[in-house]
Amino acid sequence: MKRVALVLVAIITLFPVYAQRKNFTYKFYGFVRGDLFYNTRANMAPVDGNFYLYPLDKNPDANGEDLNATPNGSFYTFTSRLGIDVTGPNIGTAKTSAKLETDFGGFSGSTTMLRIRQAYVNLDWGKSSVLIGQTWHPLFGAVMPDILNLSTGAPFQPFNRQPQIRYQYNVKGWKLTASALWQLQYLSSGPKGMSEDYIKNSCVPEFYVGADYVSHGWLMGAGVHLISLKPRTSSEWQDKTYKVNERMTALSYEAHFKYTGKNYTFAAKSLMAACLDHTALLGGYGVSSINPENGEQEYTPFRHSTTWINFTYGKKWKPALFVGYTKNMGTGKSLVEPTKVYGMGLNIDQLLSANVNLSYNLPHWQIGLEYCPSIAWYGSNDPGTGKVKDTHSVTNHRILGLVMYYF
Repeated sequence: MKRVALVLVAIITLFPVYAQRKNFTYKFYGFVRGDLFYNTRANMAPVDGNFYLYPLDKNPDANGEDLNATPNGSFYTFTSRLGIDVTGPNIGTAKTSAKLETDFGGFSGSTTMLRIRQAYVNLDWGKSSVLIGQTWHPLFGAVMPDILNLSTGAPFQPFNRQPQIRYQYNVKGWKLTASALWQLQYLSSGPKGMSEDYIKNSCVPEFYVGADYVSHGWLMGAGVHLISLKPRTSSEWQDKTYKVNERMTALSYEAHFKYTGKNYTFAAKSLMAACLDHTALLGGYGVSSINPENGEQEYTPFRHSTTWINFTYGKKWKPALFVGYTKNMGTGKSLVEPTKVYGMGLNIDQLLSANVNLSYNLPHWQIGLEYCPSIAWYGSNDPGTGKVKDTHSVTNHRILGLVMYYF
């Protein structure tokens, strides 16, 4: 009798665990990635040079020699990735799922510590779904370049993952998206440098609304993005501290399309971007006026026109071509000073990059080689328009070798 009682206790103890897990599925995925690269000069390239963006301006020494005209290169594997997809029991009529994804390519000086890439739960009712957690920014979207560089087309293609609440509705080939987003790892610029305080103190998340249409190999869509920051809550003015109420609000617009044929794809995206430097695009804002009584500032966003196109062909052997172009369109209001600006690449008038690559693809394997020339036209900001004048060009040539094993 005692043995039977022990068996019953064990069954009762284990049953809740079994009942909880029997309707779950788990799928691990990821890859081991090695990047070998070489550049002919210094560049804006976070993640120890892996996340290539654009060449840095000339930096003359005492003899006029350019300190940035120095080759560099290395080999890294810390962008290797591990993730898990989970599906769980339904909640009413909603299918539930979750994702947790990580790698070592973080936002600190260490490349030996894990960081969160994606972490979210999703409720799917078929026609509509709600996602809560961190995943790709909607400006990254369903259309992105197919290239070998880790930057995936940045600074022409928005690249960002943020905590968000996202609602999507699907009907007859249409997908409507509305998202509210906060910042965590990819941060806006401001008086204190890059910080999440600007949107945290704003109490207004980023907003995005957009629509996509899919039919017979075509994917077409457009969207609108709003960001509203509070650069400062206090001002140091004439040896006194004042509480101030400052805000910088900007709208961005994007359109994209992709056509997928039997053995090829053609994709493109165009943006009129404002203050999207936290998505790895050129952009930011400047001070347009200062209150002489307490130092309170008003701001004006920079506008950047950005476009990229991408063509790929083949499956096993896959050549690809990518071209990206960005133009600084200036500010809507005059700047108080050309130096009182916050953002990335605001002294670049134009940026042009191309990627030519060839990859060999097998099940679980990708081996590729890529060549990327980039030209940036640097100058000084005109205080009246915010545009860049008196430009000169600098060029970088980047060669990348890639080996990836998927699982």
